[in-house]
Amino acid sequence: MDVKVKIGQRIKELRETATLSQKDLSYTADLDRSYIASVENGQRNISIVNIEKIATALGITLKEFFNNVEFDNAAKRTKQN
Repeated sequence: MDVKVKIGQRIKELRETATLSQKDLSYTADLDRSYIASVENGQRNISIVNIEKIATALGITLKEFFNNVEFDNAAKRTKQN
């Protein structure tokens, strides 16, 4: 799976768990709502700076953001190759 899609799915999962709308998240993270939507849909190549803004808005660390099975599996595949 494409990393843009994985990151978008992770943001959406965390946002929904926090019961935030895209509008609420975008306001708190100081990003445009349409940008959040396109990232969640895997259409944008998000920067680490914006991932950090989103993580902060969700009240989590970058470590917590990337603490996900999809990212763990990708790291294991990379080590095996």
